[in-house]
Amino acid sequence: MAEAADELSTPLGQTTVGRTRRFRLPFTAMQAFAVLLGLVLVGFVGIALFNNNPLGGEPIARVTLRNPPPAAADDKHAPAAQAAAEPAAKSAARVPAAASDARTVTIIDGSSGKRQDVVIGAGDPADKAGGDSPPLAMTGIDPRLLEKSRYGMIPVVADGLKPFTVYAAEADRAKAARMPVVAIVVAGLGVGAAKTTDAIMKLPPAVTLAFTPYGSDPGKLAERARTQRHEILLQIPMEPFDYPDNDPGPQTLLTTLSSEQNLDRFYWHLSRLQGYAGIANFMGGRFVAADPVMQPIVREAAKRGLSYFDDGSTPRSVAQNLSAGQALPFAKADFAIDAVPTSAEIDRALVKLETIAKERGTAVGVASALPVSIERLGAWLKTLDSKGIMLVPLTTAMLKSKSG
Repeated sequence: MAEAADELSTPLGQTTVGRTRRFRLPFTAMQAFAVLLGLVLVGFVGIALFNNNPLGGEPIARVTLRNPPPAAADDKHAPAAQAAAEPAAKSAARVPAAASDARTVTIIDGSSGKRQDVVIGAGDPADKAGGDSPPLAMTGIDPRLLEKSRYGMIPVVADGLKPFTVYAAEADRAKAARMPVVAIVVAGLGVGAAKTTDAIMKLPPAVTLAFTPYGSDPGKLAERARTQRHEILLQIPMEPFDYPDNDPGPQTLLTTLSSEQNLDRFYWHLSRLQGYAGIANFMGGRFVAADPVMQPIVREAAKRGLSYFDDGSTPRSVAQNLSAGQALPFAKADFAIDAVPTSAEIDRALVKLETIAKERGTAVGVASALPVSIERLGAWLKTLDSKGIMLVPLTTAMLKSKSG
């Protein structure tokens, strides 16, 4: 029947076979692909919804964190260890997150005048103590001479004791009173562990070392210096004339700040390390010449039983007059022995220092920790006994000058 329907009659009685019909799909290939893709997407959505996976099927890696094994039941030290751990954990919880974050800043390297990037915050004594407890493990630190501040522990007078006297290096002061003396201060330490270590280990204990408050762990280097029987000072960054083009570093004391703001910054510096007999300026040409801003700092240093060392870089400094008014132990450097950092010029400066000591009874020189400075100082200091001159810590020179 189907074939008969496909045949057509013609007037000549011939028949013609019609074309066979083709089967057509109800959708195109693109439509099929779209449907398949939709099914795949539906499958992923189903997995995300019903597989309890908050990442929606994204690849993940699982890491097992294991707690330390508990102490053995028969460990006789376990209760003590647990008791010691609890206050430490509480102290750590009190440290603000911002206080423990290490950060990199650019400061002036005290030994070369060059800018240097250093990390500040890592290993802060104040951070480790949570600003709540003194670093009692440090060699020779008297906890009575520390009090809590918002930044950590800072010096204080207690039980009739002052940091100036407690942390002064040993010296034969009776002998020093009878003969010419020289005090040498090597400043700008704490930034650069290698040069700081050279100054600590290569110079005799009677050389006083001054530390800036910067570096990754200034307290550790200062402790090492005290272990080697050096007397130490803390340098306070102060505003120079060309600030901010010449920026000593974070928390610099500024002439544009109020007394309260500068004192707050002062406390930050005081908390950076422990065991120093006094403070010194770090740069500060403009600040040390301004009586209104210097007076609160000198008064606070006297209140806390410290001394003040002026590096002599600013003739207009008011520190000496203010210190006298507060009965604050004071010394001023006669000059920098390595202002011209060559062997020949350093040797000439040291001879000049000898002359001042013989004429006046006391001479004070300041130097940086340049290798040439350390080398020439080391050689010269060995000759002082034969010249009738005594090397003394800075505190001894301060006391002799005051008594004279």
